[in-house]
Amino acid sequence: MEQIIIQFINILKEFSYIGVILALSIETIPAEIVLPMVGFWVYQGDMNFYLAILAGTIGGTTGPLTLYALGRYGGRPLILKFGKYFFIKEKHLDASDAFFKKHGAIVAFAGRFIPGLRTAISIPCGITKMNVWVFSVYTFLAMIPITTLYIYLGKQLGANWSKVGPIASSYLLPIAGVILFLLVIYALLKLFKRRVIRKTK
Repeated sequence: MEQIIIQFINILKEFSYIGVILALSIETIPAEIVLPMVGFWVYQGDMNFYLAILAGTIGGTTGPLTLYALGRYGGRPLILKFGKYFFIKEKHLDASDAFFKKHGAIVAFAGRFIPGLRTAISIPCGITKMNVWVFSVYTFLAMIPITTLYIYLGKQLGANWSKVGPIASSYLLPIAGVILFLLVIYALLKLFKRRVIRKTK
């Protein structure tokens, strides 16, 4: 299956940066494969590093909008029925739902850094009808560092671009930990502020 995906991505390469956006806009094609390959193309001199990051970030934003739309207009039943085609299992959906309920709209940003939630987090955002512009901005901002990391590592590893995944995860997991820690601090400060306001009334 992975070889078929790789061959398809190579076909889209003929469309240059537009091809990168198209590949990432198809949520059934993992970004973990596309972006390191793009980094390899940068290594080969076929693409500009910064334009590749821009294309990857745009594609990394338009892709999640597909799942956002499915969540918004189809709801959970539709996702449970067709989620397998996007490599989304019910456990991923349950985890993303719980994360969304706990942290709110910021999950459109933070969830991108967490393995197992990265793709599925778009669904509860759609189900709860989060403002599509807010969702898009949060997603775009999150995809900038993620895209940069994957393409940079793909460029550095060259022909060994397929080994990027585990290396990238070793960077993203600590980032996810920091983000979660900041979210907890934010939630505590918000709770403290509410209590102070209640006492002053």
